[in-house]
Amino acid sequence: MSTIKNQVQLIGNVGQDPMVTKLDSGKKVARLSLATNEDYKNSKGEKQTETNWHTVVAWGKTADII
Repeated sequence: MSTIKNQVQLIGNVGQDPMVTKLDSGKKVARLSLATNEDYKNSKGEKQTETNWHTVVAWGKTADII
């Protein structure tokens, strides 16, 4: 069975300080909210901005870096 790896790159603004938790097993998990903006023009030619919020979860060494 082949291994499938997906990669996503989100570039935006962090909504608040990341929340890092240490679990009973000793592993760390970090959670943060990230806002990304998309600019476009509507049918009238007016500039519009749409903001989407993403919940990002990181484990292990990545949580330590965050």
